[in-house]
Amino acid sequence: MTAAELARLTPEEKEAFHRGVEAKVTTFSYAPVIGDRPKEIQNLVRIPSMKVAVQVVHSGGENNLHYHTGSDTTWMVLRGAVRFYGPGDVLIAELSEHQGITIPGGARYWFEKTGEVDLELLQMVAFDRTAPKAERINVDAHKNWMEDADLRVYEPATS
Repeated sequence: MTAAELARLTPEEKEAFHRGVEAKVTTFSYAPVIGDRPKEIQNLVRIPSMKVAVQVVHSGGENNLHYHTGSDTTWMVLRGAVRFYGPGDVLIAELSEHQGITIPGGARYWFEKTGEVDLELLQMVAFDRTAPKAERINVDAHKNWMEDADLRVYEPATS
């Protein structure tokens, strides 16, 4: 609701609006994910306009060249170090703890952990609510560990 729309509400309607939204306030916590997969994802928040998760990347948990439609993603290193690459494996950024990067929807990228410790990446995704669907689209072949169906979507073949 816009400020102009709120201004047109009666005091009772405005109070009802605030109480309805305030009833949706939630909290979350994070503890590092321990598992046997090359990459573990712990979802923290999922609402229509955004998703927040922590990806823990163990050895071999790098991903493939891909892009997203209908969303923009910001990444921040909580622990460890990471390299982000674009097409042709061109280095986009090399990040360590408390550094981040924003990847706009449609930008092709992949990343890998560097160093010895597990990489913990905070992932914050903002969804374009006017887009019909947010999708991950692979450019290169997915890695063996990428088992989920939504990680196996590829660009349509061009003639």
